[in-house]
Amino acid sequence: MKKSVCIFLAAIITAVTVIFSGCGGNQTTRGEINVFNWGDYISRGEDGAMDVLDEFEKRTGIKVNYTTYDTNEEMYNVLKGSNSSYDVIVPSDYMVAKLIKEDMLEQLDFDNIPNIKNIMKQYRKTDYDPQGKYSVPFSWGVVALCYNKTMVDEKPKSFSALWDEKYKGNILMIDNSRDAMAIAMKLKGYDPGKVTKEGIDAAAEYLKEQKPILKSYVMDKVFSDMEGAQAALAPYYAGDIAVMMSNNEDLDYVLPEEGSNFFMDAMCVPKSSKNKALAEEFINFMLEPDVSKANIEYLGYSTPNQATFDILDEDIKNNKLIYPDEKYLEKCYKFSDISTELYDYMQDQFLKVQS
Repeated sequence: MKKSVCIFLAAIITAVTVIFSGCGGNQTTRGEINVFNWGDYISRGEDGAMDVLDEFEKRTGIKVNYTTYDTNEEMYNVLKGSNSSYDVIVPSDYMVAKLIKEDMLEQLDFDNIPNIKNIMKQYRKTDYDPQGKYSVPFSWGVVALCYNKTMVDEKPKSFSALWDEKYKGNILMIDNSRDAMAIAMKLKGYDPGKVTKEGIDAAAEYLKEQKPILKSYVMDKVFSDMEGAQAALAPYYAGDIAVMMSNNEDLDYVLPEEGSNFFMDAMCVPKSSKNKALAEEFINFMLEPDVSKANIEYLGYSTPNQATFDILDEDIKNNKLIYPDEKYLEKCYKFSDISTELYDYMQDQFLKVQS
């Protein structure tokens, strides 16, 4: 009896010693990385889901310093204008192209990212990274139209519903110059994927017509307003609309008949990184099926990871908001990098619309 107890206690002491020495050793010997990501864009353990950052630290002993941004442009300005050192960033497609053009990204060593094999072939080389050397896809989606069935008398078909006078005071517009301008450009017959000054001017005039009937321009506030039945219509990112719909059964969605923005966010290592190999280890970790699944289910966005897609619930795979069919995606446009001069002009015109 005593011998068994001693063996049992010795086993516990040994295990505890191993656990603590192992964790402490990993944390001190493996180093740390700085991750710069969109706000609320990773699973942190809500409702029993995986806390991805904690899990990475446990599995690797690498500490993660995690900070967030609200827009691609904010992220770009931080990288360009400060001495901050980040190891992993998650820009959108057009911003990846801009960062490549300005020699602000490291070429990735895919020997450190073997899970790249999980990425669907059509997403390994893209318009924004033609050789697939600088980025690893994280998620994708489209912009859709969310509406409240109790406040809208007929299911909309197009983003043009955002200009309908009968919903005056109950319309939200996305507070992002590229997305808002793109919606207006498309409705006015311009290609948002090939921005021109003429297209910007036409979009600005159309947005000026809309402004008197808007409730407000929003980004994250769209959640409280739509979930709380404080507005009838709002354009937003499909994954976020899926989340809003799960919190209010009166909400539904429309994939606008004219098409919308198809976007991809990707993981990259900026030239400011001081821990490139560890950054690549983090990217590889994010491609693990269980990790990627936790992120995708939390976000409500679409996955470019085949191994993850294969283990998703069937109701998610068959959700046309999250995974529109190819026929619809063919109507969608992709943002491309535009000159600083043209972007500044777009931003100035957008601010004038809002003022």
